[in-house]
Amino acid sequence: MEIGNKIMELRKKNGLSQEDLAEKVGVTRQTISKWELGETSPDLKQAKELSKIFNVSLDELTDNDIKNILVEKTSNTEKLAGLILKLIKFAIIFIISVFVFLIIGSIVYKNIRKNNLGRLMNISIKCNLHNETYGYEFNFYETTGEIKEAGGDGYLSNVIEFDKYDNAYQALDIIDAYVKNNGGSCTRTEAIEVKD
Repeated sequence: MEIGNKIMELRKKNGLSQEDLAEKVGVTRQTISKWELGETSPDLKQAKELSKIFNVSLDELTDNDIKNILVEKTSNTEKLAGLILKLIKFAIIFIISVFVFLIIGSIVYKNIRKNNLGRLMNISIKCNLHNETYGYEFNFYETTGEIKEAGGDGYLSNVIEFDKYDNAYQALDIIDAYVKNNGGSCTRTEAIEVKD
């Protein structure tokens, strides 16, 4: 709707004649007539005065429909917020899924590894060297010989450096060879299964 038609509509709605409105705005009746016919338009100061007289916003007076713009912006904002929420939900579900997958994978890996490693066994060695008795014990996996735990006399730990060896049988052979090379002797126990 043209501003002239809007002025006429609001003037009639408020029960004002062209003369009454002209007096309030501070212009002539002919000026009001020209506005309503669309021949001229009020300047900014006059438009502000008209909006005060009619108790409407400048946007409503000029029929600048900002409601649709606001509704569209609100709608776009809601769409964006909805999309962000969906992305956040997806990210959370993805992270939880990865976490669950890692836990299940870890459990499966441990079970497969345990089955491949065989039973957990224990073996010990006692050695006589320089009129002293030294002992060392290993908990290891039967199939691979991988050492799970080891411990014993500090003397043997210091001279053998067990942290270099992954295999219990290899470590036992090193102890046995060291002691024999230094004039001693060793005896090993039979490997027995360790109950968890």
